[in-house]
Amino acid sequence: MFGNTQGLKANQIKRIQKLAQRRVRPWQLVSPELARSICELSVDIGRQIGLLIDRRGRVEWTIVGNDQRMYLPDIGRLRGAKTHFRGLRLVHAHLRGEALSRDDLSDLSLLRLDYVVAVLAGADGLPGRVHTAHLLPGETGESPWRLEDFASPHSLDFDFIETITELEAEFARKVERAGEVGDETERAMLVDVAREATKGEDNLAEMQELARTAGIAVVGTSLQIRPKVDPHYLIGKGKIEEVVLESLQKGVDLIVFGRDLAPAQARAIADVTELRVIDRTQLILDIFAKRAMSADGKLQVELAQLKYRMPRLTREDGGLSRLVGGIGGIGPGETKLEINRRRARDRVTRLEREIDKLSRRRGVRRAQRQRNRLPIVALVGYTNAGKSTLLNQLTNSKVFVEDKLFATLDPTSRRLRFPRDRQVILIDTVGFLRDLPADLAKAFRATTEELAHADLLLHVVDVADRHMNDKREAVLKTLEQLNLLNIPRLLVLNKADRLKGQNGKAIARRTMGILTSATKREGFKELLRETENILWQKGAAAKNAIFSDDTY
Repeated sequence: MFGNTQGLKANQIKRIQKLAQRRVRPWQLVSPELARSICELSVDIGRQIGLLIDRRGRVEWTIVGNDQRMYLPDIGRLRGAKTHFRGLRLVHAHLRGEALSRDDLSDLSLLRLDYVVAVLAGADGLPGRVHTAHLLPGETGESPWRLEDFASPHSLDFDFIETITELEAEFARKVERAGEVGDETERAMLVDVAREATKGEDNLAEMQELARTAGIAVVGTSLQIRPKVDPHYLIGKGKIEEVVLESLQKGVDLIVFGRDLAPAQARAIADVTELRVIDRTQLILDIFAKRAMSADGKLQVELAQLKYRMPRLTREDGGLSRLVGGIGGIGPGETKLEINRRRARDRVTRLEREIDKLSRRRGVRRAQRQRNRLPIVALVGYTNAGKSTLLNQLTNSKVFVEDKLFATLDPTSRRLRFPRDRQVILIDTVGFLRDLPADLAKAFRATTEELAHADLLLHVVDVADRHMNDKREAVLKTLEQLNLLNIPRLLVLNKADRLKGQNGKAIARRTMGILTSATKREGFKELLRETENILWQKGAAAKNAIFSDDTY
């Protein structure tokens, strides 16, 4: 029994307990006899009585509410395929002649119940009309459930098992038709909240690119516009219901939030949706883990992952980590949670030591460059702005290039020779991203150390991107956080070949940048000339520059 029985008489409690022993035939949604017993008892005690019945017709839970609603117990996480329902139907009495309430429909969707049934109890305790609801595998925007009205419990003459089996099969067919992605590809729904629709839509578009980079199939998006985020779920409870329904209809495995989630928020959302839930930072970390190639990069990614996960190690022992006993309070030792935390802290310490060693080795290499008096030019910019392509074209190299976010994670150095025996070291670095967490940015010391010792930063932007100015500001903000704004910068307006109906020269004049197209090898003469001017304060022509693919 679940609910508040305070104030009830002993015989009333016994009658409620007897309901738990009742059974209905599996094919019956609810029998007329059981419906009458529920209504008579509800009228007698003045409270709603409900039963959660499984598909074999057995009562799993007996619930006592108040005169307006019931609060369902924690019935555990859903097991089975993602197109299956809970295997439980809720049958309860309504005392005020009302149809199914919003709370009833919320329980139906959030708990993925087979059916919700409300029997209207008359003043004499006899059952009247019956209101039912079940979920539908409809399209987004359509009603997510079917509401039906029956004259009495005797009118419920359909085969419940046949109906629910066919309904689950229809959900499975809908998911299969909507899929058309490989069995090994995770199906995700992207969710975000914003104060303004434009900003939220832009963030979701970037999240879709991140998901594509991570190899995730995005099958749906959901955006809520609200002035303040919900402290518990980030989005509102009603929006959570919509996400759950759409996830069920589309066979979603994973929900990705466009904002960072507090550990408590992530747990609360996972409990409600019964799906895996990650946030933007976790998605970025996953991309980094897949793309890091060097030992340095792998260590840095692991360190960032550990620092992200440590606050999210949750306590499962009810709040007491040790049991006190004996003289001096000696307990049985550490719990599994404490062991996991200690191991994580130890691993963080070891990783930081390893990264320090690699940092010292990089320092030796930089000292060698400085002894050779080779200027360092670093390519910086928003992720996927074309930095690696530009490095390849300037130095005839074959650095990995892909039209995805964070294709480059490890710094790559190539030598670029100018006329008059002048040379520079051109370095490709990891791309920046707006609102990148500080701990995540600090983890990539290999990149930030190279930037700190650069003589010139080539700030590469995608001039054809309608969000060019916002992304440019995001990079400048990151450089400020890294204390790198004191290094000379040259703005490179890349991907000029993608401009459609825009005056690239006017944009270059307005921004004081150099217009280039790395893929078309356009604008290189002016870029090299300005680079040479900044480094050596001379106007030497760069048209005779010699390119070398020597790796330094």
